[in-house]
Amino acid sequence: MSDQNRLGVFKTYKLYVGGKFPRSESGRVYEVTDSKGQWLANAPQSSRKDARDAVVAARKAFGGWSGATAYNRGQVLYRVAEMLEGRKEQFVREVAASEGLSKSKAAAAVDAAIDRWVWYAGWTDKIGQISGGANPVAGPFFNLSTPEPTGVVAVLAPQKSSFLGLVSVIAPVIATGNTAVVVASADAPLPALSLGEVLATSDVPGGVVNILSGATAEIAAPLAAHQDVNAIDLTGADAALAKELEIAAADNLKRVLRPQPVDADSASDSEDWSASPGTHRLTAFLETKTVWHPTGALGAAGSSY
Repeated sequence: MSDQNRLGVFKTYKLYVGGKFPRSESGRVYEVTDSKGQWLANAPQSSRKDARDAVVAARKAFGGWSGATAYNRGQVLYRVAEMLEGRKEQFVREVAASEGLSKSKAAAAVDAAIDRWVWYAGWTDKIGQISGGANPVAGPFFNLSTPEPTGVVAVLAPQKSSFLGLVSVIAPVIATGNTAVVVASADAPLPALSLGEVLATSDVPGGVVNILSGATAEIAAPLAAHQDVNAIDLTGADAALAKELEIAAADNLKRVLRPQPVDADSASDSEDWSASPGTHRLTAFLETKTVWHPTGALGAAGSSY
């Protein structure tokens, strides 16, 4: 059969919550267009109920994910990179359309995003060595500090960098054992929703990453006020929204990551996502647990070790 006689098969984009692909609870969708205003797809418009469902899924997954060995988490993140490599052409098309980039620039962004998964995969079993250790104390004690994940992290993805920026804020959160509820770029959500399909086939347990699309402010407000969300990354919020969310987050003492400087007139994409990511996002959502243990005494003279 010739291509002229085939009906077009349009992709249905769905949310990614708890390892499944639900439509928005409200049934709403909104049009996603390219940089020239041409229609690309209908994306689900998440509701407050979707946000709450995502938090429930993230909390349920937290125990198993945070309890996995760091080495195992690294293997899982590397598997994500493997799966993305096999679907590179799809993501190049989506990034090019979403961000108005040439095919070559979109390909470079996708390559960088895949490499970023590999970068963070390598850090999973090393971050503890630079953010923890033995502390010198005056007394016969061992004093050891070790990093532990904060818990459920709400992540507002960058508005302009729909894929490289997205990966740059998701990967460090889950690399350190947290679980994430991600609010995709409002205008360019398609690469994020497609990433959910990759995560579902990459050994990432359901609920570790949950991806929502829609109006950022509408979804972020209930997440910032949610008592079972432990931290929030405000990368994708403009200055006015970030201030409101910080006030809501203070109610249960959430950790808040707010990149500086923030453009008062637009969503913050001031960060250079192509630069080396460093470790600051790995340590942003870690708590430090310090344990004291007596060393005991040895020998008649009372010497200790």
